[in-house]
Order: sequence, then C-alpha cells, then structure tokens
Amino acid sequence: MSFIRLASKIPQRAPGLAKYSPTSFAAFNTVRMASATSRTPTVTPEQIAIVKSTAPVLKEHGVIITTLFYKNMLDAHPELKNIFSMSSQATGAQPRALAASVLAYAMYIDDLPKLQHAVERIAHKHVSLSVKPEHYPIVGKHLMEAIGAVLGDAATPEIVDAWGSAYGVLANVFIGLEAKMYKAHENWIGWRKFKIVNRVKEADAIESFYLAPVDGTPLPSFLPGQYISLQVHVPELGHFQSRQYSMSQAPRKEGDCYRISVKREEGGVRSDIPGLISNILHRNYNVGDEVELSHPQGEFFVDPYDKSKDDVPLVLISAGVGATPIMSILDAVTKPDVTGRRPISWLHASRSKLVQPFAEAVRKIRSDNTERVSSHIFLNSVGRDDLIGTDYHFGGVRMDLSKLDKTKDLFAGDKRAEYYICGPQNFMMDMRQALENMGVDRERTHLELFATGDVA
Repeated sequence: MSFIRLASKIPQRAPGLAKYSPTSFAAFNTVRMASATSRTPTVTPEQIAIVKSTAPVLKEHGVIITTLFYKNMLDAHPELKNIFSMSSQATGAQPRALAASVLAYAMYIDDLPKLQHAVERIAHKHVSLSVKPEHYPIVGKHLMEAIGAVLGDAATPEIVDAWGSAYGVLANVFIGLEAKMYKAHENWIGWRKFKIVNRVKEADAIESFYLAPVDGTPLPSFLPGQYISLQVHVPELGHFQSRQYSMSQAPRKEGDCYRISVKREEGGVRSDIPGLISNILHRNYNVGDEVELSHPQGEFFVDPYDKSKDDVPLVLISAGVGATPIMSILDAVTKPDVTGRRPISWLHASRSKLVQPFAEAVRKIRSDNTERVSSHIFLNSVGRDDLIGTDYHFGGVRMDLSKLDKTKDLFAGDKRAEYYICGPQNFMMDMRQALENMGVDRERTHLELFATGDVA
C-alpha cells in the first residue's frame, strides 16, 4: 500500500482518544514474536518497505499512538507502573520519547547502525529498571493494538504483519543486548537495599547522599559518568517509582558506598510535577533510612585507565546539577593511581555561586593538578563578595565558548580531544553546535540527558 493510500484511510477520529479501543490482530502472535527461541525473528525487504512507507503517518500520529499504548498497557498490567515513570506519563514526556523512537526505527530500519547510540542508551535504562524478556510480548501486543486503533481500516494485514516482524527483530536485539549486560553483573540483578549513611549539602537545593549496601557485600566498581536507578515506594501513588541518578564521585577502592547528588525541584509530591523522587528524598529520607538501588549502568562514561587515552585532551562541560556525572569523571581521571596525564578543561555554568555544586572540590583538584587541569566558571548572577578568578571567571552571562581560548581551553585543534557535556537539553545542544562550529566532529562529543528519551 502506498503512503498516499494509507494516509487517505486514517480515520477522522485520529486527533482524539475517546473513541479508540484496542483491536485484536489474529496475525500478530506477540508471544511467539518476542520470546520464541526456535528461530530468530526476521523482516523481509517487502516488510521493510511497508514499515518505511508508514513513517510519515507515525510522525503525524505517533504521540496519539504511544499515549494510547501506555494507557492500555498500564491499565491491563498495573504492576508495570513500578517500572515506568508516572511523572513522565503525566507530562507526556514518555509517550513523546517512544513516538520519536518508533519513528526513528521506521526511518532507519534498513540502516540500523544509525540507531546504535539510541539502542545502547535504551538498553542500559532497561537493565537499570529490571526490564526482562517476558515484558517484550506485553509491550508488542499493546503497541500493535494502539497502532491498529489509531490507523483503523488503514491497518491492513500487510501493515500489521510488517510491523509485527519489525518489532520482533528490534525486541530480539534488545533482549540479546540486555542479556549480556545482566550476565556481566550476575551477582547483582534487580533491586538491592541500601542505607543512607550520610547527607552532605553541596549547594542550595543540592545534597549528596552516601549509600551503603544493607547486606554489607562489597560493591562493584563503575565507570565514571554512569548512574544507578534508585527506587522508593510512593504512598500517594500506591506503588514504587524509580529515577536514575549519576554517581558524583570516583569509584572508591574499598567499595563501601556510592554517592549521588540530588537537586530538590520545585513542586509537591504529585506524579504530574517534576522532581517527584528528588523532592521525596530531600524531604523524607535521612541518615539511617533505606532505599533500593540497581546495578550501575550507562553508556556515558570515561575509563580513566584506558592507556590509549593517556594524553588525549578531555573537556568537561556542565550546567547546574548536570555537574554530577562530570564531577565523577574529573575526580576519577585525577586520582593518584591514574597513570595518564590527560590535559583537562573543566567548564561549568550556574545561576549563582550559591547553587554551584562541588566548587571547593573542583578548586582543590585544580590546585593539586595545575599543570594539566584548568577551570572556567560562568555565573549568571555575581554576588557582592564573589571573587573573579576564584569564584567565577565570567559573570553576568551564560556559558559562551567563544569567550574561551579555542586552542588552550577547548583543544579544538586537536582531532583526538573528547568532550563530555551534561545539563539541560538546550544547553547541551548549544554547546555541541558551538564545538561543531569550531571544527569538532560530533562523534567526539558525548551528551548525558537527565530526562526521558534522548537528546535531539
């Protein structure tokens, strides 16, 4: 079926959800598709063509499809509310993120290497939330039913069969990749109880939580920049909710605790506001209280012991609480046992000195490594007692890379230099674009988004 013919069959009720109801597809056997071991799922060239032809329709109606999908799936399987963020459901962030992912898959189903980063990011998140192979048939069933409900008569058996096969292939990729991740840390799969052993204020509205395992078993190390998922029960919702928090210091040799640094967000305890779990931690959890963590995960990291990078320049760029994974990286690559001598540039932007995390720690690292570590701080608002050159370097402005030395501070002329960026999405995109304008290849910039989905 051509796209023109398909688009002409989209029902007029597509803009709303009230009249939709799940549709059963006899040709779509999700259990066989996602979990069978008798054969590897495949998709034919004809099915690839059909999937690609539906991309324009998915672009137009994708959020409607994914919103319906989540509603129906969570109604039928309320136990999955422990996995999915209800805040992201309420704000629409998760349906939008899934719609973007489905659209990308439709567009690049015949060129999957272009989706490698997205697949890796999602797989790491799945493992951190204990997504298992048995969840994929559930997702496939409700996703296909939502597509059928929105497309109506346009969802021909050929389209349903093509998308069923396409989903089977993608599910198989995720199941295989996640199985390898689970195997890599087979001594810790799922949730593990941790006790808060210390709380330390890092800045206004930002506190570090030191978390030690209740069972006393030594903790595995992690790669600087990675995160853990933290789970608590939310009485107002009646189930558990999880959030990802980056480690904010280098791995400790003794492996006795992890540190995360959490920002208190504006709002209350409802699921339709940002910062639900962060606010609960700040308000209700103190030294001695318990939470649950999953094994460290994440594709955003630096290996401080990678010999091939011993002299490769490293530029660390952050804004606000986005400094947390960047701080872990800086702390790790400047440890005495790290033999490499990477030149490092620390660039950070905060609204003011009061809300700037890790300021003293960064100054200490800078003074201990003056030959190879430099720092530049941008403050939107400069206080009367703030000292230029100590508390900040550029005041009254947002981060502007053009104010820095392109060679000395940004290493833009070195084709090996690597850039790690974390902060609000628009900030990261601006920084990446500024670097590209200086000739930095995109593949050398690494971005970490503290939100559902991925950076555009």
